[in-house]
Formats: sequence, structure tokens, C-alpha cells
Amino acid sequence: MSIMGLRILLTALFAALLSTSVMAQGASVAFGTIAQDTSLPVEVSSDELSVDQQTGTAIFTGNVVIGQGEMRLSAARVMVVYRASNDGIAKMEATGGVTLVSGKDAAESERADYSIDDGTIVMSGKVLLAQGASALSADTMTIRLRDGTARMSGNVRSRLQTSGNN
Repeated sequence: MSIMGLRILLTALFAALLSTSVMAQGASVAFGTIAQDTSLPVEVSSDELSVDQQTGTAIFTGNVVIGQGEMRLSAARVMVVYRASNDGIAKMEATGGVTLVSGKDAAESERADYSIDDGTIVMSGKVLLAQGASALSADTMTIRLRDGTARMSGNVRSRLQTSGNN
């Protein structure tokens, strides 16, 4: 590669890295391999379950794993909030070492709030998103399941793996 070609490559790489730092307030990324059908049944397994009929909640604790279609979420504790009309689940709140996997993408955080009706998951607290050899971190990541997109905000940092022989 010539000196001029190397300069152009380094300039492009520097600009890409600089734009990643400038976007520290927010970044849009893809999440998962396909859009998630939020109408699919939700399956939950755990070590323990307690139900409170008065508040319309169920609390799953210990090795909680939730599946919906191709998506899997695991956490130490998950509170499920049912709709007042007893017509299914309104939302889920996961805490304690939350891991969300969809396709080849995986995200970790301290907390995740899943709004079933909106089809969104908001992960917060030391969010780390791994996509192949690339990784992004942020304070918060909001995932829109219907179109498989995510938005990261607050202290966004990225490590992008380039392909090919550089």
C-alpha cells in the first residue's frame, strides 16, 4: 500500500473512531437477527415463584430464564406484572445480572424492563452489547423488538472489529 493510500485509510479510520466518541450521547444499532414477534407466548423457568393476587404480580427468583420466540433473558429475579383485566402480561422487570440473547447478539446489564404492549426492552446499569467481535457499552439501551433496533445512550463507548487484512 502506498503512503497516500495508508494516509487515506488512517484518516477514514480516525474519522470513524472520532465519530464514535462524538456520539457519546446516543447511538443506534441493530439488535438480534430478526424482528421479535411480541405476541408469542412467554415461557418462564426459575427456582422459586411467589404470586400476589392483590397486586397482580408474580416474582420469579433463582436462575430465572425467560423465552419468547428466539429471544432469551436470564436474571436473578424477575417480577411479572399482569394486566388488570387478567388478559396476559403487561410488563416484566428483571434485576440481578441480566443477560439478553437474540440471534448472535448478547447484552448484559444490571436491570431490564420489558413492556409487552410497546414491544420495548430498556436495559440499564453498565450495559454491554456484544455483536460478534465488536462490543458497545452504555448507561442505557432501549431495544425495539418489532424492528430489531436498539438505541444506546449515556457514556456510549464502542470497540469495532474491522474485517480483512489491515
